[in-house]
Amino acid sequence: MAASQRVHPQIGPTGRPWPTFPDPPPLARHGPARICAVCNQKGGVGKTTTTINLGAGLAEWGRRVLLVDFDPQGALSVGLGIQPHELEATVYNLLMDRGVTAQDIVLKTNVAGMDLLPSNIDLSGAEVQLVHEVGREFVLGRVLEPLLPDYDVVLIDCQPSLGLLTVNALACAHGVLVPLECEYFAMRGVALLMETIDKVSSRLNHSLVMDGLLATMFDSRTLHSREVLQGVVEGFGDKVFHTVISRTVRFPDATVAGEPITSFDPASMGANSYRELAKEVLDRWRRAGRAGRHAG
Repeated sequence: MAASQRVHPQIGPTGRPWPTFPDPPPLARHGPARICAVCNQKGGVGKTTTTINLGAGLAEWGRRVLLVDFDPQGALSVGLGIQPHELEATVYNLLMDRGVTAQDIVLKTNVAGMDLLPSNIDLSGAEVQLVHEVGREFVLGRVLEPLLPDYDVVLIDCQPSLGLLTVNALACAHGVLVPLECEYFAMRGVALLMETIDKVSSRLNHSLVMDGLLATMFDSRTLHSREVLQGVVEGFGDKVFHTVISRTVRFPDATVAGEPITSFDPASMGANSYRELAKEVLDRWRRAGRAGRHAG
């Protein structure tokens, strides 16, 4: 009788038992921030969507969050309702102009507790100009350092390449979050990305770790999506987040509206998924002891 009443664990979309993540406790004080680079050299896998909505999810849990738009396309800025071409100063000026401070560039967003370092096409010139700089891989880390005491988490939205800008993000980050579209061709580039992360970790940033891989654009109705997700879990095991982001039209709708899905459609499946991801990320950082004294 007891055996028949035994509760079987719920199986999540990754095929593993679904754990219950605790609600993050409130913080007694803020900072210093943990830096997480949201990175994948393939475009269109959900990096910007993840940066915006994970940031909003973390802010809902009382974390002070800074988003860094480190892509010359400025998609992160647009996704928060800011027109990049209208900006007088961006993260490019922070990198290249000695007289500009981070406080001059930081913008408040419509999400309480979440700020933005915006970007536009000017940033594409930084990659060329930084080539001849001494310590060129560490420029972003130097300009972000004064901001770290004011925040709990810094999320860097990297451009879809493995160039000098992405290396700068990896060189100053504590961890890397890799959004991975549940599609066969998206898997092919992961090995190259892992090789770059290993090189940066061994040569430039010994504290860099893999925070996890996030399955995005998942469609449980298709065999292809399910097979790709299964292959990712088989290849990377516990590095794959239990939370999976499903494909929905509400994400592009929220982008057009210039706000996170957590405020655009708070009750949607996408909003709840990113809230759950925020809990899972904070739980991982806490358990791994990698969140600094207060951020996790």
